[in-house]
Amino acid sequence: MIIDTTEIQAINSFFRLESLKEVYGIVWILVPIFILVLGITLGVLVIVWLEREISAGIQQRIGPEYAGPLGILQALADGTKLLFKENLLPSRGDTRLFSIGPSIAVISILLSYSVIPFSYRFILADLSIGVFLWIAVSSLAPVGLLMSGYGSNNKYSFLGGLRAAAQSISYEIPLTLCVLSISLLSNSLSTVDIVEAQSTYGFWGWNLWRQPIGFIVFLISSLAECERLPFDLPEAEEELVAGYQTEYSGIKFGLFYVASYLNLLLSSLFVTVLYLGGWNLSIPYLFVPELFDITKRSKVFGTIMGIFITLAKTYVFLFISIATRWTLPRLRMDQLLNLGWKFLLPISLGNLLLTTSSQLLSL
Repeated sequence: MIIDTTEIQAINSFFRLESLKEVYGIVWILVPIFILVLGITLGVLVIVWLEREISAGIQQRIGPEYAGPLGILQALADGTKLLFKENLLPSRGDTRLFSIGPSIAVISILLSYSVIPFSYRFILADLSIGVFLWIAVSSLAPVGLLMSGYGSNNKYSFLGGLRAAAQSISYEIPLTLCVLSISLLSNSLSTVDIVEAQSTYGFWGWNLWRQPIGFIVFLISSLAECERLPFDLPEAEEELVAGYQTEYSGIKFGLFYVASYLNLLLSSLFVTVLYLGGWNLSIPYLFVPELFDITKRSKVFGTIMGIFITLAKTYVFLFISIATRWTLPRLRMDQLLNLGWKFLLPISLGNLLLTTSSQLLSL
């Protein structure tokens, strides 16, 4: 039997080529994910620095100024300190739930970033059910908080977890109804389609003007979902000694800290996407048509401009959230639940019915 060496070499080269294609495909999948995670991490560091500077300005005191120029490395220094702190475990708690809880809180929020369009077609996963995927996945975060509170074997932590679950359920329904109203106006659940539906008339095409009631309800509900003041009942220091975080230290405490800012950034991005026109310049088409279509003419420059515009709108909302934290007092638990069930739920339901009626009449 004579073996043709050229055929064997051809077969080997074919398999090597296929292996290289598989490796290239895996790398091509991982690179966008890595870039997104890196950008989110930098965004969280910026938010922490901004919150300290804005709060210092509101309270007329000096903010961070020693760690790097203007204190911009203070958040990085705090993260490094938490990374090297001792990780303590409660002796009588459930260590598995205690360890899994912070991970669920962070991962559930990170997955929601996959449906955020930062620019024209610059999105990790353009799904036809993008906004509902965000609502479904982000609803798992309170489960992690409840697991952490129960696994700590601490009454303050357990009460904090229960408050987080009650607060999430109370404000998830009005928020979902507001998102459903936007989906009816845009005839789509895709975040990209929702942004493009607002691009027809520039600034006046924003859903902010078409859904002002829904915008206010969404704003309040998103603050409650992020557990920001005046809705930080799950970790009230005066009542619960930091709530579900009481027994945590080191990197696990840092994960809760990161999760809260990740959720705040995510909510701000969704406010931009759903109500503020997303990546669009929002300049009326009749006046400056060449700038209005910049994302379609130049891919690289249009993508960069889209990212810049999206982040600019996002950080405007972040400023409002931070200023609210240092302006309004904390609500009581009964006031928080009454606001969610007796006011925001009926208002959001009425807004949905009005939106549905107007859509049916326009057919």
